Amino acid sequence: MHRSPSTSIAFETISDGYDDGGILQAETIEAYLDSFQKVGTNTLIELLGKLSCSGNPVDCIVYDAFMPWPLDVDRKFGIVGAVFFTQSCAVDNIYYHVQQGLLKLPLPPDSEILLPGLPPLQPSDMPSFIHVFGSHPAFFKMVVDDQFSNVDKADWILCNTFYELEEEVVDWMAKFWLLRTIGPTIPSKYLDKRREEDTEYGLRKESVAYVSFGSLAELGAEQMEELSWGLKRSKCYFLWVVREKEAAKLPKGFVEETSEKAFVACEAVGCFVTHCGWNSTLEAMSLGVPMVAVPQWTDQSTNARFIMDVWKMGLTASADENGIVRQEEIARCVREILEGDRGTEIRMNALKWKMLATTAVDEGRSSDKNIDEFIAKLVYN
Repeated sequence: MHRSPSTSIAFETISDGYDDGGILQAETIEAYLDSFQKVGTNTLIELLGKLSCSGNPVDCIVYDAFMPWPLDVDRKFGIVGAVFFTQSCAVDNIYYHVQQGLLKLPLPPDSEILLPGLPPLQPSDMPSFIHVFGSHPAFFKMVVDDQFSNVDKADWILCNTFYELEEEVVDWMAKFWLLRTIGPTIPSKYLDKRREEDTEYGLRKESVAYVSFGSLAELGAEQMEELSWGLKRSKCYFLWVVREKEAAKLPKGFVEETSEKAFVACEAVGCFVTHCGWNSTLEAMSLGVPMVAVPQWTDQSTNARFIMDVWKMGLTASADENGIVRQEEIARCVREILEGDRGTEIRMNALKWKMLATTAVDEGRSSDKNIDEFIAKLVYN
């Protein structure tokens, strides 16, 4: 057992069967998921047995909804199982209706999708595994079939969202399960309602575009080039985080031509050019930063629809008939948020959601109260 010197949290590990390289070592995603279930189950059983013999028995396992097999282990040991949904409740609701056969696939191209707790949606608003039926079958199985395979047997369902953000769909889902929202689960230092002002570069507040596409999304070479020149074309300051293995896709000479516009900024950040992963979306929302949505796959198209049309704290950069977001469109969206009239309303909405997100985790408010309820049930039952 490894205990953090600064907290009372102890760390233990189980194996996915690829201890030297993780998922990158696996031959296929199917092989990795199969190994993780088999080896992970066995090593989790060993760990629970070891902790029980050491006088530190486990009372509850909180597990990722995409990996439902820990609940079977819970039942063998007679302990509480809490499933943690890491995407929005809107996306969870869509996947649930597919899994239950209530939303038939493939979707007709021009259909309107009506689901409880959600606004009317188009097929293009669906997660990519739903919209492009048959793409990434291993991931489809994980997010649709596996995620809901034993959810009715879980003691608790915890969701990385906050009630005020998804009130209608949360209320609908709570009719079926003991569901509690506990988000946004981002570092608490970003939730204290303060952002440090950064004047080191003399930048005007909310004048910089921050650009990041997370740790998984990979842009094609053509899209990388269009994004690059779109940022330059916007004539706005920007800070772009590019993973090392993606740097080779940058156009020749781009860094040299634009380096004077790359700054570390905090209050200077006025918009976030994002792939719309759920963690990134919640982080931007919690900091009150408007978004330029450039979704790539999985749940990101759905998140982008909500960012622009439901929460109204960003713009979606539209792709062309080839699925490429062109530089003109990127520049337009960045300029509109940072300098345009529409950006004023978007910034006001972003600040509203920031306040609601940070308030949700305040003492006695919705997410904080739900966490306290969950812990109290474990302690006193």
